[in-house]
Amino acid sequence: MPHDHPHHDHNHGQEPPSDIALRVKALESLLVEKGLVDPAALDAIVDYYETKVGPRNGARVVAKAWSDPDYRARLLADATAAIAELGYTGGQGEHMVAVENTPATHNMVVCTLCSCYPWPVLGLPPVWYKSAPYRSRAVIDSRGVLAEFGTELPAEVAVRVWDSTAEVRYLVIPERPAGTEGLGEAARAALVTRDGMIGTARL
Repeated sequence: MPHDHPHHDHNHGQEPPSDIALRVKALESLLVEKGLVDPAALDAIVDYYETKVGPRNGARVVAKAWSDPDYRARLLADATAAIAELGYTGGQGEHMVAVENTPATHNMVVCTLCSCYPWPVLGLPPVWYKSAPYRSRAVIDSRGVLAEFGTELPAEVAVRVWDSTAEVRYLVIPERPAGTEGLGEAARAALVTRDGMIGTARL
């Protein structure tokens, strides 16, 4: 399962764009040429999800939960409200639930029906999250899927899979890495990955 999606950048001496990236670019060019899409509007949308909405928001939530026990308690009790305290609200994030990894339990998130995903804290879903293999196998072979992401769990660690729906979306709070107690919030947040907040990786 691929972990990355195509970006709209130029490849200088790198691999040529994938077929799907070329198709997207061709479709975008055609829509712009026919006056159906404003290029500035497209750029604004892309910028919004790349710089204002995305995994950095969720990372800030996790970093605060690691260092602020009161905030962590509020996040676990009512994730929607606790996340809103940091200014992250909006479509696809109205009904949030936070689940916490522990030495005994590892959580991972999937949407078996489609690709429900918490955009305000994680941005746009990666291609693999929407793929049929991930959606079907995450539940029936969760350890096998995790292993494909490079996440090998000890046998004694239980894996709990959460199925996102249109009614509720999940955010995994990864375990805090050892030796990070003296780091500031920004440094802590830099340790948090998108895959860690979906549960396909450990930090």
